[in-house]
Amino acid sequence: MNASNPPSKIAFVIGASSVGTLIEWYDFYIFGMLATILSKQFFPADAGTAALLSTLAIFAAGFIVRPFGALVFGRLGDLIGRKHTFLLTLVIMGGSTFAIGLVPGYTTIGWLAPILVLILRLLQGLALGGEYGGAATYVAEHAPAGQRGFWTSWIQTTATLGLFLALGVIILIRSSQGVDQFSAEWGGWRYPFWISILLVGVSVLIRMRMSESPMFTKLKSEGKTSTNPLKESFGHKANFKMVLLALFGAVMGQGVVWYTGQFYAQSFIETVCKIEFVQSRNIMLIAILMATPCFVFFGWLSDKVGRKWIMLTGMLLAVITYRPIYKEFIHITDASKRSQLVDNKLTNYMTAIPIIDAVDKTKLYIKKQEDTFYTDGSIFKYTKTDTLFLKDSLYAARPLTLIFPSMIQYQSPKPFVQVEKTLGNAAFWKMIWLVFIQIVYVTMVYGPIAAFLVEMFPTKIRYTSMSLPYHIGNGVFGGLVPFLGTLIVEFTKTSANPAGDVLAGLWYPIGVATVCLVIGAIYLSNKMDENVMD
Repeated sequence: MNASNPPSKIAFVIGASSVGTLIEWYDFYIFGMLATILSKQFFPADAGTAALLSTLAIFAAGFIVRPFGALVFGRLGDLIGRKHTFLLTLVIMGGSTFAIGLVPGYTTIGWLAPILVLILRLLQGLALGGEYGGAATYVAEHAPAGQRGFWTSWIQTTATLGLFLALGVIILIRSSQGVDQFSAEWGGWRYPFWISILLVGVSVLIRMRMSESPMFTKLKSEGKTSTNPLKESFGHKANFKMVLLALFGAVMGQGVVWYTGQFYAQSFIETVCKIEFVQSRNIMLIAILMATPCFVFFGWLSDKVGRKWIMLTGMLLAVITYRPIYKEFIHITDASKRSQLVDNKLTNYMTAIPIIDAVDKTKLYIKKQEDTFYTDGSIFKYTKTDTLFLKDSLYAARPLTLIFPSMIQYQSPKPFVQVEKTLGNAAFWKMIWLVFIQIVYVTMVYGPIAAFLVEMFPTKIRYTSMSLPYHIGNGVFGGLVPFLGTLIVEFTKTSANPAGDVLAGLWYPIGVATVCLVIGAIYLSNKMDENVMD
């Protein structure tokens, strides 16, 4: 944008770009938000941790293909323009998201279910690989010199706001339906996927009114657009060097900080700390809402003091404080540290409840529940389920007291224990504060990154050149945080320590951020490029 363009023009550019990008992030993240439910819907019921790991692997696959989307759609963006390219990515994203909500579960179509979901997830990743680079480039090429960090930071908020929207929709639907109906094969967990098609339709109508980037229009009118963006981006030594520097000196670290602070944090709170479904997501929602303005603040600040040290400081703080923060998560939710807070008057122990398996009538579940109340308002619920396999299905109709050992064929050696914790007010807000700190780190590394990348590359190959390092850093290094973090913890489990080292997964983001911090501190320049018309 020229300095003479009216504020309403840049406001429309920001709004139209942001709405579409927000919806694409929403589409991309509802999969991760529902990972525990999807693992039960699209994999065998008895797969356990393997099903969750497989679901996280499918989730990660969408991230891994993002660089390929960056190459495909980046090339289109530099050849035919920014506007039409990210209209196409929006339609692909919306269509594939809607289709995930239509795939029948494993109990209906078997292994075809996860295969179809994987294919659709790959389409999501390809589409997102082309979206962000186009939106960030489009906004930056409209923004006045000296304000590029501020204006592009609004695009940066869309990733977190998309996550916020996904969480909000899921909580609203689940609260209205209840756990059982929401988690059923054709239950409410599918609705967030279906809602996507309506959001995409609105965004397409808005984006149809957008005009092409003035810088790209000028290049095209002068006949100076790139004829081979891929070759010019990666075949020329000087430009390829800048691509590598952007990746290993900035975006790689930014990616792991982003996904640790928002995705790994939620997974850890739910699966390790065992915080109840709605409360765990409320913790994330409130922390995200509180921290989101910081994206714009650090984008604005980067226009004043430069991009480099803001981003690197965010990485440094993450490296230093991640383990203390997650240790505190464990401390707050550790029942063994709360023995003096137990409220014996309210704590109750339920008698055994027998439940016959709906399909296998010889399988009898014996459930025992304990609700431990604490004086700080917290409630920890434990449900222990023993499985009895009877010799004859006729025995299952008898009262539990009339079933004798001789009627039992065998009993599961290890009971399944389900834990659900609801925190009192003080502990709840402490958890929010710890997540908020992590998201502030996210805003430091992510707020200035779009302006930083735009300023590194010339206009005619900008879409392609900036998209690839961004999506490798975020899609591969960042997107693998939940999967690799969970996998690393699995490797630490032993017979002596069946839970393993639950903090071991943090070494991956800490290690990547440390390497990026060192490279960035040595080789990145803090100088801003005021002229991006080249």
